[in-house]
Amino acid sequence: MFTTKKISDTHKRLLSKLRSIGLSEVICTWIENWLQDRVQRVVVNGTFSTWNKVLSGVSQGSVLGPLLFNLFINDLGEGIMSNVSVFADDTKLCRPVNSIQDVTSLQQDLDQLAIWAAKWQMRFNVDKCKVMHLGCKNMQATYTLNGTALGKSIMEKDLGVLVDNKLGCSKQCQAAAARANKVLSCIKRGIDLREEGVILPLYRALVRPHLEYAVQFWSPVLKRDIIELKRVQRRATKLVKGMESLSYEERLAKLGLFTLEKRRLRGDMITMYKYIRGSYNNLSNVLFTSRSFQRTRGHPLRLEEGRFHLNIRKGFFTVRAVKLWNSLPESVMLADTLYNFKKGLDGFLASEGIQGYGR
Repeated sequence: MFTTKKISDTHKRLLSKLRSIGLSEVICTWIENWLQDRVQRVVVNGTFSTWNKVLSGVSQGSVLGPLLFNLFINDLGEGIMSNVSVFADDTKLCRPVNSIQDVTSLQQDLDQLAIWAAKWQMRFNVDKCKVMHLGCKNMQATYTLNGTALGKSIMEKDLGVLVDNKLGCSKQCQAAAARANKVLSCIKRGIDLREEGVILPLYRALVRPHLEYAVQFWSPVLKRDIIELKRVQRRATKLVKGMESLSYEERLAKLGLFTLEKRRLRGDMITMYKYIRGSYNNLSNVLFTSRSFQRTRGHPLRLEEGRFHLNIRKGFFTVRAVKLWNSLPESVMLADTLYNFKKGLDGFLASEGIQGYGR
């Protein structure tokens, strides 16, 4: 995992790259004028610094800033054989390492990154660059960037999700539950009205999102993690006036809420639909393998169910969701819109009494 430092290029380098990717001279001239003659200063406790010219980078908080940065780093992965993932100023290199040759190849990719950074006057923050070794048979090799050995990490936060070197989700579940409980405590202390029309919207808008952010990636598998998240919703439903003496299941029915397990399962199916039929379908062939139509009595949207020995692998979205997806009725799977798919899915889950995986 790599984090870049502030761009130290001149505006001329940025403009040369914009021209090289085919932007018209009119647009490049406009951007050049937008970048020129900008000044900035710092205010601390009401005291102003002197004005200084902005000679590199782009204006903070501008609409064009992120776009220009993405265009500037667009060729970062050229010549690199490992898988490269880039989001804003965070970059990840991933590859299987099964031999000394694989170690050498990964190091060569790191060297290529350093060459790119030197060419475009970018700097990687080596202190924040880490290596995470996955797998019990990993060679645990040491890698360098610009001659500096990269530190090893057993857990990192990737786009807000905690990922450890065993690919477990327990730490993420604990963190999500802690954030949700903190907000719920604020609601409990700060809101006197305990009516359903007050508590329920606050729970849906401020608490539950913490339990479901990117949950398709880290959906809990272990019972203790499932219970950890469930406790938050149990606690939230008890805040509603008149619900204190009811069981958890009765409270959910009265309030019209799904269990969190059912919401995760439903979210998996909606995400599957987007991959197979909707806006993400250009990635479906990368993540899933379609069944041969000749070998199935169903429709051509059924997927191959992989076989894996490790329980941790069975919990991955691309594995756990396939069996339920294949069990959906054809009328649901072939829905022409996401809205119609959701309607059909809810009807199917209700009719089958499905509350979560394995039930």
